[in-house]
Amino acid sequence: MPHLKRYLLLAILSCTAGCGARDKGRPSPAAGFSSRRLPAQESWDISVAVSDSGRQTALIRAGHLAEYHEGGKKELVVDGGITVTLNDRNGGTPTIMTAGRGIVHDNQDIEAFDKVLIRSGDGTTLSTGHIVRTSSDRMLRSEKYVTITKPSQTIRGFGFESDDGMKRYKIFKASGEAVSK
Repeated sequence: MPHLKRYLLLAILSCTAGCGARDKGRPSPAAGFSSRRLPAQESWDISVAVSDSGRQTALIRAGHLAEYHEGGKKELVVDGGITVTLNDRNGGTPTIMTAGRGIVHDNQDIEAFDKVLIRSGDGTTLSTGHIVRTSSDRMLRSEKYVTITKPSQTIRGFGFESDDGMKRYKIFKASGEAVSK
């Protein structure tokens, strides 16, 4: 019987050990997370239209979108494979950009990362690891290694700038190959 009283007292003490005032030194489980790091909203299998003065300039499709707000600005982080259709100003064949992931900034600039491939309406292709399409002047820019391929030539180099239709472009440190006829 005395053993039963000890076990009963031990059981009661064990059950009540977790009760009482919260330890002020221990952080709450959510204290390690910042609201800036968590998306304001998320969507899957998305299409986002980018427009200027009511005219659609680009259409972005992605497997996943997360919207972040920080310092009064908004960023759309897209991943899961992205396709960006850049519409020609004159209604011509659009330029198509594919990449692994990207960011649409508050000013509608678009950054693309991870195996970026761009195909223009005339069949020119560009491949690189990172590119930025600025909304204000509708230009494509990269400081990374790029390869531009046309039916009769291949140009490689570091640093690139072009209109978003890839009709006029510059490679800053170039090398290349051409087929002579």
